[in-house]
Order: sequence, then structure tokens, then C-alpha cells
Amino acid sequence: MNDPQSTTPDARQVRTRATLLATLLSLLETRPFDQITIREISKAAGIGYATFFRHYPSKEALLHDLAADEIASLLARAVPIVFAEDHRQSCVTLFEHVAEHRALWSTLLTGGAATTLKQEFTEQAKRIAERHGAVGGWMPDELRVVFAVSATVEILAWWLQQDPPVEIARMAVILDRLVVAPAMAVE
Repeated sequence: MNDPQSTTPDARQVRTRATLLATLLSLLETRPFDQITIREISKAAGIGYATFFRHYPSKEALLHDLAADEIASLLARAVPIVFAEDHRQSCVTLFEHVAEHRALWSTLLTGGAATTLKQEFTEQAKRIAERHGAVGGWMPDELRVVFAVSATVEILAWWLQQDPPVEIARMAVILDRLVVAPAMAVE
């Protein structure tokens, strides 16, 4: 039995949340976020409509959780850009990840969640930067993170809206020249 004083979720709660996140991700592959309903999410996840609300107050809250997870995954690929000797290859890896989850990132970066996403992205990036320590140079480290995140988000959003899409290799060059090189310049 669960201790009512415990703040640790039980295994069933964890499974249900994971199922809801996976279900939303799957549905985003088929259509835009604003066309997806809580009833659809619940049905596809195999849970009751009321059960959804025991885990999330809205579909936007579910999207926020999904965004936080995806941002963490993206940052795990992006942070090595700063510390890698081959910045371009790290940029390619970043774009490949976004391309693999294009529907989700299109929703996050070009939909109504863009402002929330940028804030979450910046906060997570700041925490990672603090763990790695100061980079030094002419630009204050906090500004370096804010600039790099904002510029990267804008470049990714632009890229996702292009039809036909610009090649990943070309986008890696653009990101490297516009964001990585200036942010990493010592003088």
C-alpha cells in the first residue's frame, strides 16, 4: 500500500503518465495539437476520460511535460556542441534528432507552445551550463546561454517551416556560423 504522506508516485501512476506522453507523441505524428482532444488521447491511451485529469489538468499540461522531456533529450545532444571539437557534426546530430521527431518539434516550435518551450529550454540549458562551469570570454555566460538557445530555437523553427526542407548539412553550417562560433568566441 502507498503511504499517503509519500510524494513518490506509484508504478501505476508512472506507467499511466508514460502512456499518455507516448500517446500524445503518436497523435502529433498524425495531426496538429489543436486538433487533438483529451477524449482522443484518453481513448488511444486506454484510460478513462476522468483518469486523464488525475494526471494532467489539461492537454496543454501534458504537452508541457512532453516538451520538457524532449528538451532534455535535445539538450543532451546540443550541449556537446559547445564542448566538441567538431561543432558541425554536433550541429548535424541536433538537426537529425529534430528531424526524427519533426511533428512534435513543429508543434513545440511553431505552435502556441513556442514561448513556453523557449523558457523551458533556456532554464534547462542554464542548469546544464552551471554544471559545466564558466566558459569565459567576452560574453557573460548567462547571456551566452540565452542567446544560443533563442537563436537555435528560431533557426529550428524556421527550418521546420521550409518546404522543401533545407538539407541538414546546410543547416548545421548555418547554426555553427550564426550561433556556435559567435557564442564560443573568446574575443
